[in-house]
Amino acid sequence: MNSYQRLKAILALDVSVLVCTPTYALHMAEVAEQEGFDIANSNVRVTIHAGEPGASLPATKQRIEMAWGARCYDHAGATEVGAWGFECQSQTGLHINEGEFICEVIDPITGEAADEGELVITNLGRVAMPIIRYRTGDRVKVQTSGCECGRTYRMFEGGVIGRVDDVLIIRGVNVFPSAIENIVRRFDEVGEFAVDVYRRGELDEMDLRVEVNGGEPDIVVDAVAQEIRNALGLRVKVKPVPHGTLPRFDLKARRFMDHRRVPAAM
Repeated sequence: MNSYQRLKAILALDVSVLVCTPTYALHMAEVAEQEGFDIANSNVRVTIHAGEPGASLPATKQRIEMAWGARCYDHAGATEVGAWGFECQSQTGLHINEGEFICEVIDPITGEAADEGELVITNLGRVAMPIIRYRTGDRVKVQTSGCECGRTYRMFEGGVIGRVDDVLIIRGVNVFPSAIENIVRRFDEVGEFAVDVYRRGELDEMDLRVEVNGGEPDIVVDAVAQEIRNALGLRVKVKPVPHGTLPRFDLKARRFMDHRRVPAAM
């Protein structure tokens, strides 16, 4: 099915739970608006998202919940070990399923235990496929406070922050793609976006292209640029582009391109 057909099926079959990447949930919401489908008043009451960071980002979560009129939950796993984390009804962080997994957090450089770093998993429940101390490449931060739901499983603050190797070092500042997304999603006028990082002369620069729906594009991009500067301490070139210019994604999004990385010589 394409997105239009999926939306028709969701409405026709009174589907109550949607499971997909957060990017695709937003894309379907965009298609629904274009086609006149009222998904906010459909029977969908819960959306569950995995495959990429996003559903734990406050701005992205809020946008999905507003579009679908449903509660949005993050869900985490890996093909190699299975689904290791879930968000409860309190929506305050990502619980580790410690009944099935031993999870550790290490400094990705030294390998020492850390409160924030790379997630390492040992699975306990997969028959005939034991995985021992698997380095997932996911960056997480241990949440020290408990959860009002009453579960005693440990939690990760903000879910999966991103990939350890996805961090962009720009003028000495560590920038995670999830941090950019959480800022951009705060602006209702902004639809899709894309980030490009270049080395110009001796300096690294970040360009951000955004699709601005209605309003005053120049005012919106100036506000986005100022918000990024306030949050990250970086000057970013933000440029408005026409609606539909940027690619859409059915699965995992590819919004960040680091053009400084030169392929190794053969």
